[in-house]
Order: sequence, then structure tokens, then C-alpha cells
Amino acid sequence: MDQVDGQYYEVASPGTLSEKIVTFARDRIYADFLKFCAPTPTDTILDVGVSDVVTDSANVLERRYSPQERITAVGLGAGRDFTATFPKVRYRRIIPNEPLPFEDGTFDVVTSNAVIEHVGSLENQRFFVSELLRVGGRVFITAPHRYFPVEPHTGIPFLHWSDASFKLACGWLGKEKWVEAENLILMTQQRLKETCPEGANVKIGPTGLLLGPCSSNLYLFSPGHRG
Repeated sequence: MDQVDGQYYEVASPGTLSEKIVTFARDRIYADFLKFCAPTPTDTILDVGVSDVVTDSANVLERRYSPQERITAVGLGAGRDFTATFPKVRYRRIIPNEPLPFEDGTFDVVTSNAVIEHVGSLENQRFFVSELLRVGGRVFITAPHRYFPVEPHTGIPFLHWSDASFKLACGWLGKEKWVEAENLILMTQQRLKETCPEGANVKIGPTGLLLGPCSSNLYLFSPGHRG
């Protein structure tokens, strides 16, 4: 199947309140991306894990950033809808859990939004982060926060705060696939920290809808050579 990420937008479908909330959160995430990475018009940017689902809540960098010509995007699908919507962005298809097809330090800025929770095991997550750090200068990674009141992939409130109650809720609602690590790992600040290479210069904190310890998203930022 050419479009592989439709399952990630089952709850936040077009026109729903969930989509409006996700869109607002991602616009706040985009503001933090600009604050931390401070891209210049000549900087090259890599966006890892873009979606071929074209909605207001998807691909916020491509929707908002200019010049689009400085963006290279990679994803798992064929990218037909993505490239039709963003023709100025270079698109390349990649294979999960394999090295990115770029030389070390190719890009000034690398970003990835709501991908790390889907790559599988902690080993896979560590490889994912190391690859982003390898090919980029400043790196900005985000993920949904486990302790936001509503889990965004399932729409389950509060019960996702523990593995046992989340498993039960997914079973009741016929959403068992989200309990499998290869589909979703619910992220906390500690879990995000564990994905970093030893000694990496990173900052981790809340982003998106800022609700203190229950904020909607987390970010990981590495300043690279600017650090």
C-alpha cells in the first residue's frame, strides 16, 4: 500500500475537534522549532517522517515554512499526495530502521514530529535518534506526551497513564494494535532521555499545549555545532 500512515490520523480525522486540537498543538510545536533551531533562508532542512495524509494537522513544517525549496522530506510511503501538495519540497522514500540515505552532516537542521513513538523498541529509537544527529546540525524531535489527558492515537482518556489500564482499554475498544511496541510506545521525558546517545548535548522539555506535567507533547533539541 502506497499510503502507510493513515492509521495515525484515525482519531484526528478532518473536521473533528480532535484535529483542531492537534493542529493547534502542532502550530505551537512549529513555533518552538523556529525558536530553538532558528533556521535561516539558506539553511537546508530535513523533515523525517512526513505524512502522505494531507490534512490541516499533518506536515506543519511544509505548510508553514518558507522557502520550501530548502526542505528535503522523507517518509515510508510513495509520497504521491505529499509531493502533489508540496511540489517544491524534495521527497525521498525510506525503509524503516535502516540508515538515512544521506552523508554525515548533510543538513543544517533536522526535525521529526510524532515519529519516534512509532519506530519500535528502545534499540530502534536509539538508532533513529543517532541517525538524525548524524545527518544534521541542529536537531528538533517531538513526540506526544504520555501524560496528556487524552491519548491521541486512540482517543482514550487517562487510562493510557499506566500500561495495564491502557491494555485493558484498548481491548475493550478493539484497538489492541496500539498496545504493540512496533506500533506505539507512549513517551515520557525519561523515555525520551533514554533514546539519546551517551554524552549527547540535548535539552528535553514540554511543547504543544502547555499544561505543566500534562502538556500535550515533548521535545528533544540538540544544538549540534552551535552548542
